[in-house]
Amino acid sequence: MKNRKKAKLKIKNIIIILIVFILLGITISIITKNNAKPKIKDKKEIKQKEKILTEQEKKYQELNNINKKLDYFKDDYLDRYLEYKKNNQNLSNEQIIKNVNMNLDLEKYEQTQPAKYQNTEKILVNKYYNVGQDYIPENLELIDNQYAIGNMKMVKVAKEAFESLSAAAKKENLNIIAMSTYRSYDYQTNLYNRYVAQDGKENADTYSGRPGHSEHQTGLAADVYNKTETYTNFERTKEYQWMQEHAHEYGFILRFPENKVDETGYQFESWHYRYVGLEAAKYIKEHNISFEEYFATVIDK
Repeated sequence: MKNRKKAKLKIKNIIIILIVFILLGITISIITKNNAKPKIKDKKEIKQKEKILTEQEKKYQELNNINKKLDYFKDDYLDRYLEYKKNNQNLSNEQIIKNVNMNLDLEKYEQTQPAKYQNTEKILVNKYYNVGQDYIPENLELIDNQYAIGNMKMVKVAKEAFESLSAAAKKENLNIIAMSTYRSYDYQTNLYNRYVAQDGKENADTYSGRPGHSEHQTGLAADVYNKTETYTNFERTKEYQWMQEHAHEYGFILRFPENKVDETGYQFESWHYRYVGLEAAKYIKEHNISFEEYFATVIDK
């Protein structure tokens, strides 16, 4: 009897153990299934992300991964870079980046935007950036009459730098006189319309800014002459040679160089100078670049 009881008890224990294992197995299976679903989802998400990154990397590779070499590469412009490259296979990837950063892939005056860095010497106003009708720069001051014809104004920092420049030239018996500096929007409107009537719009656009797009409205630009020659002949004067050697020492640059017409959008003007500050002027001089190039690779990156 005792052996039978022991046998029954043993069988009962085995059954209980089996039931426990079965229940444990079911519990583990449920937990595994519940945990498995999000893992599958995570894998799908990872694959999607990997696919996006791969497509992006392919685009970078078309430009030889130049994005890793240039600190002024703009990811937002990636498609613009590639589109510009298609139509300009002769250009280096570095030049493509520079040109698109300068908006040379866009039509002039068609997709303009408000100028950045207003009321600073960093501001760029050209055929892609404008200051609008109401813009009047802060701190406009009259230039001393010994350095300018009557009532010429510039922003204070530029005015003081120009007076120092003109005074230095005067010590060498040279005359560098400001004859056109700050211009209001209305003034530029009348001037531009006069040029259009005289030479036609296409020609006028090569040498005159449209209203709101003229650098003179920033109060940082000055057209100069030497009192004897007309300003259009300034490049033939000793004063012009002096400016090529010394203008950057006072924070000024020749704004529209002869070899930078594509970048600036304007024909060569030996008489037009722009205050950009000492550091920028020195850099532009040393690297022989336009302000557009400097803006695209140093300022706005």
